[in-house]
Amino acid sequence: MINWANFISQCFNGLVLGALLALISSGLTIIYGTLGVLNLAHGAMFMLGGYAGWFAYSYTGSFLVAVVVGSLFVMLVGVAVERGIIRYFYSRPHEDQILVTFGLSVVFVEAVRFAFGSLSKSVPPPSFLVGITDLGFMIYPTYRLALLGIVAVALIVLYIVLYRTRIGMIVRAGIEDSTMVDALGIDVYKVFMLVFGIGAMAAGFAGIVNAPVVSIAPDVGEAILVQTFVVVVIGGVGSFPGAIIGGLIAGEIISITSMFNPGYSYVMLFVAMTLVLVLRPYGLLGTAGRE
Repeated sequence: MINWANFISQCFNGLVLGALLALISSGLTIIYGTLGVLNLAHGAMFMLGGYAGWFAYSYTGSFLVAVVVGSLFVMLVGVAVERGIIRYFYSRPHEDQILVTFGLSVVFVEAVRFAFGSLSKSVPPPSFLVGITDLGFMIYPTYRLALLGIVAVALIVLYIVLYRTRIGMIVRAGIEDSTMVDALGIDVYKVFMLVFGIGAMAAGFAGIVNAPVVSIAPDVGEAILVQTFVVVVIGGVGSFPGAIIGGLIAGEIISITSMFNPGYSYVMLFVAMTLVLVLRPYGLLGTAGRE
């Protein structure tokens, strides 16, 4: 039954989902915007973060440790992937980048399936975030409210690191003229490695903080990857603010449509993406893509 209380609740669900999609998409759009790499392994990194966090939680019983381990593990995986494979594809066609990152995604998924099986895993929230909170006009799961704040803080930190620090300045300079940056004694490719690692860490962090909401499974990253690419297209490829706006729009579309008919939630999401592409081919906050 659809009523005002259900509508408000779904709007909150959409806000939480949208914030999560914004965080994941920000990692993807940062990697593309700074390095020009289309990373189809991003969804698998979301999954790896969840599993690494679950593994740490199963041994320590600490949700905080799980979040730290999940995030850092995926960052290290991202750094290793960039150093071992991705750096050889910066100047290659996007088709090659898509093929190699898709292959990496398959390898990650099947390795996790081999190691932990196909059954889903769950990570409970911290004990002080269990239960529901009375907001006055409705009651809502406490952890989902906390998740909204957690993701918001993570997005702010990510923005400050990449756009208000020296590393952000070096990255933008390296994109424009890597030869000049090298001449100044800065190894721009080490900076690019760090950026790829940070983008991967954003996905891994999202994977573990979302684990108390949605159970972890080897293929959990597939649906997230599709949603993430839609978010990036809506917001504008390479735009960090666009990823945030696109994520919130996508989250609300999926959540509110699900209230009427869950089968049409993704249909409406792709309808929205199509409308954006027709009216603004580069997305809401995007600009002409890099060559």
